[in-house]
Amino acid sequence: MKIIVSLATLFTLCISSVALANPVSSEKQANTAVQFRQAVLQLVRSNMGPMGAMAKGEIPFDAEVMIKNSQRIEQLGLMMEDYFTPDTRAFDVETGALDKVWENQADFNQKANDMVTAAINVREVATAGASDDYRKAIGALGGTCKACHDDYKKD
Repeated sequence: MKIIVSLATLFTLCISSVALANPVSSEKQANTAVQFRQAVLQLVRSNMGPMGAMAKGEIPFDAEVMIKNSQRIEQLGLMMEDYFTPDTRAFDVETGALDKVWENQADFNQKANDMVTAAINVREVATAGASDDYRKAIGALGGTCKACHDDYKKD
């Protein structure tokens, strides 16, 4: 198992180091890139909402919701690199992204990969029916969102 995880980590690091910002060539392209990024992030938010409410005790533990929503977040996390590769800094577009996204894309991509890993953990906890551990797993997933927001999102 450790070998598989190590190989997956190595592969991710290799891919992330190759991924470079790709400047967009028009304002229209920049606006479209921002719309797509914001759509992905809104979907992450909509899937985190119910799990955050579970972690806070506002709604009861629901393994089915955790499994479904964590699978969605995993998939959305895998899309982050693609949707944040277009560098829109040359155009005056409304975005919550800081320039640091494109200045340190390897770190940004690692944070997205951390979200994927945490989403997988939430699914595993929910699948095991580990209702005692679900708050910690959801909290860790939320922590990956916060880590990225702290470094790469405008206030």
